[in-house]
Amino acid sequence: MKIKYSEFIKSATKPEQYPLHHMPEVAFIGKSNVGKSSLINMLLQRKKLAKVSSTPGKTTLINFFDVNGEVVFVDLPGYGYAERSKKQRESWVKMIETYLSVRENLWLFFLLLDIRRTPSQADLQILTWLREYTKHYAIILTKSDKLNQKEKNKQIKIISEKTGLDKKDLYIVSSLKKTGRENILKLIENKLEEYKRDKIFAPIEE
Repeated sequence: MKIKYSEFIKSATKPEQYPLHHMPEVAFIGKSNVGKSSLINMLLQRKKLAKVSSTPGKTTLINFFDVNGEVVFVDLPGYGYAERSKKQRESWVKMIETYLSVRENLWLFFLLLDIRRTPSQADLQILTWLREYTKHYAIILTKSDKLNQKEKNKQIKIISEKTGLDKKDLYIVSSLKKTGRENILKLIENKLEEYKRDKIFAPIEE
């Protein structure tokens, strides 16, 4: 998949605010400090399209980005940030589950995990939702530059066992080193072709 252009569409917190369009959506979710915005910027070859902050929990809205006029990237709020209030954390969880359960043109979902960490209960809960609500999903392991190859292999094995996913369904990336980009874009391209073949969604009439 070649990125020709990308632009911010809008932010939302509830379904009636979601943008109206006929394009498939590719959504990204992960813990607050997993490097989600950095990954989106790397994929799109933009520096500041998705807002990156040194403060975990910065993304508190669902952000939609038009990519090439053929797919929409969706940046979901990070979860698991303990310093936010319980009410705020619960509202984000509800926001995420609502999007998963009602968004008909959600086509591909990426769960981001820090390769250095064993998946938490919150991570596994999100994965359970993905299996319930989405047709296509994969896991991206971020921050691979922080480990040597032996350490990476060990963590990949642990994460594969914890999630029940084959190692081939774990995509290893480093936004800092800009590695793993082509594999993810290739998967997105393949899933977009499936979307076009299935033709299960008709364009919204004006």
